[in-house]
Amino acid sequence: MRTRFLVPLVAGSALLLPALTQGASAAPPGGGAAEQNARTTEVQILALNDFHGQLRPPDAASSGGRIGATPAGGAEYLAQYVRNLEATNPHSLFVSAGDLIGATPLVSAIFHDEPTIEAMNLMGLDYNGVGNHEFDEGPEELVRMQEGGCHPVDGCFGGDGFEGADFDFLAANVTYKDSGETIFPPYAIHQFPGAKVAVVGMTLEGTPNIVTAAATENLDFHDEAESVNALVPELRKQGVETIVVLLHEGGSAGAPLNETTINSCANPTGAGVEVIKRFDPEIDLVVTGHTNWALNCPDLAGTGIMVTGAASVGRLVTEIDLTISRATKDVVSASINNVIVKRDTFAPAEDLTALIAKYGEIAAPVENRVLGTATAPLLRAANAAGESSLGDIIADAQLWATSGPGWPAAGGAPAVLSFMNAGGIRSDINEGPITYGEAFTVQPFANVLVTMDMKGADIEAVLEQQFSGANGVLQIPASLTYVRTDSAPVGDKVSDVRINGVALDPSATYRVTVNNFLADGGDGFSVFRNGTNRFVGEIDLDAFARYIEDRTTIAPGPQNRITRVP
Repeated sequence: MRTRFLVPLVAGSALLLPALTQGASAAPPGGGAAEQNARTTEVQILALNDFHGQLRPPDAASSGGRIGATPAGGAEYLAQYVRNLEATNPHSLFVSAGDLIGATPLVSAIFHDEPTIEAMNLMGLDYNGVGNHEFDEGPEELVRMQEGGCHPVDGCFGGDGFEGADFDFLAANVTYKDSGETIFPPYAIHQFPGAKVAVVGMTLEGTPNIVTAAATENLDFHDEAESVNALVPELRKQGVETIVVLLHEGGSAGAPLNETTINSCANPTGAGVEVIKRFDPEIDLVVTGHTNWALNCPDLAGTGIMVTGAASVGRLVTEIDLTISRATKDVVSASINNVIVKRDTFAPAEDLTALIAKYGEIAAPVENRVLGTATAPLLRAANAAGESSLGDIIADAQLWATSGPGWPAAGGAPAVLSFMNAGGIRSDINEGPITYGEAFTVQPFANVLVTMDMKGADIEAVLEQQFSGANGVLQIPASLTYVRTDSAPVGDKVSDVRINGVALDPSATYRVTVNNFLADGGDGFSVFRNGTNRFVGEIDLDAFARYIEDRTTIAPGPQNRITRVP
């Protein structure tokens, strides 16, 4: 097991340097005369983000399984790419900018993501800056991912224990409320011959808004730029001039993702860009994540900072080559290249293949159970109004589960409408048999359904929140329809709200079903907190699976419940 280091988020603290020194890894100094006399050090950084436990190659029929038309991803292929690149430079680091775990397929999630940690151990990952999904199961479970040990409820899988991560989790802007200490070290310093490289890790400040309230109730998430800028003087005191930040925040790259755009920097916009603009210019490189963009910016928005992004689920690996002056310790030249992890270039890494097969065999009876059949692909991509065909189906399923046969008397009156957050729909479903494993990949969070009373005025307020700062358009069932007018002022964009064809009454009380994430105000939908007379029911995945089994055949949702007026 690993030693846990807790350090205050205060630059210059007496505890900061010892903790980070213990947590850092170091390469041995060069031994040959050429190495000893060199004026520069060539450092290679290999980076990815938002891996999400995608151990198996993603389905190439889905956009998440390819780059453009090129099938891409899969841990056994990613491992071989990383190993081949590392073989070109003995001074290499392999890093991740968050969401390594969380929102994972069943073959990882059913084992509480231990297989993903073990896979990254085999690949030789050095550092993972925490992302929002690392907190899905709370800080105690995340610390277990670092330190090891059996799951507190489910115990050890396969009887062979769990040793934890061989790599370091880093979290510069996440502290415990009661102590002010960071959950993991803010940074680590990696010693190369003649040069030091600091690696800082952090997640987006808004993490509490996009995970369940219970998972982050004992934690504080701080401003990203203020957190890293406060560390720069401390790093410089230690002789560090090369600073790499693993930032789990991103934006939009301004171009569709395909083979020709993976190294573009055409017009990056979004929260990550604004955060990086406030970074100390002493920072050299930012590896980003969260929004699954592919990015290669040698100088983001005139900041002088290199910024990269490697899409998601291991479809790309970013190769960053830095030339560092041994005299000044500064980066004097650099090159960046996003490389597609193709499945037909190298043979898969045998040790990763064996690991995946081991866990896949255990999970197979659950994973391969057929629930029903999809008549066509069920997609999470939204139309212009914000509806997706799969979102319609999930909303229908949640309403059915809380109003149809078997709804318990203890649950109160049956629901008349439901809402599903679009960000909670994690994958498409292909045409043909729908397995439990596919359904799990769509809804992997084990959120529970909450059925509660809401005033009509609050329902309308929730709908308005979609267009005034909340995260995304809510997916709705067939019982609910409304009109959205994009040109209308904020707070007055929604009209003609109807439930089962009857106009919404602001003063009436309606029974509404959401998952517990939304019920707690997740994704910025704070009005849901006003819901009363709450009944906590089954897990959302179970409701979805029962619905498919009940219907046996599932067609794409009609995407006709929201009428958009441009």
